[in-house]
Amino acid sequence: MSASEGCRRIAITGVSRGLGRALAEELARAGHIVSGCARSTDPIDELKQRWPEPHDWQAVDVRRDDAVRRWAEHVRSRGGPPDLLVNNAGLINANAPLWQVPAEAFSDVVDVNVKGVANTIRHFVPAMMGRGRGVIVNFSSAWGRSVAPNVAPYCATKWAVEGLTRALAEELPPGMAAVPVNPGVIDTAILRSCFGSGAANYPNPESWARRAVPFLLGIGPEDNGRPVTVSG
Repeated sequence: MSASEGCRRIAITGVSRGLGRALAEELARAGHIVSGCARSTDPIDELKQRWPEPHDWQAVDVRRDDAVRRWAEHVRSRGGPPDLLVNNAGLINANAPLWQVPAEAFSDVVDVNVKGVANTIRHFVPAMMGRGRGVIVNFSSAWGRSVAPNVAPYCATKWAVEGLTRALAEELPPGMAAVPVNPGVIDTAILRSCFGSGAANYPNPESWARRAVPFLLGIGPEDNGRPVTVSG
């Protein structure tokens, strides 16, 4: 199986669970070639069994620039740069007023949600630019365009993702796009940490992924820098 006009190569961070896992599996099911990473090794082993080559799954900590560099080199060695790079890996703080969030917990959220995005851009985008095409999707949040109490660190990082992505969009050559995407409100571990059992009132990741795949694959150069939301 090789990439063609109808088969895209896609790199996704944070595929161990939630939106990243559902998105990776739905893309693979649709016939695209997925390279995914996550910190947890057990889910990576599961994905290797469920979706073997040409898909590729690696244990990578996106907070570590050297680890992301090695992952990007590995992905490129298997078929060149991705057509679509999805920065999905994310972390939220335990509900608390800002002044009660420990410094280490604040740093963890920033390191994954902002520095992790910057690391993947640093090591994937130059090769995408060299080829002259490609789309970078950075997952934001409704809380990247609004705020809520007790999740200030998470809000801060998602506002940062919005600004970082829109600035990146102005640096890209014609034919490429960087887009901040609000995936919507989905029943994930992150939402449960905020909403508790109330998260069950929202769509699950698998039903979301069925909508999200055609939406994300439809993003093109004409959308460069435009904040969008997965509808439905």
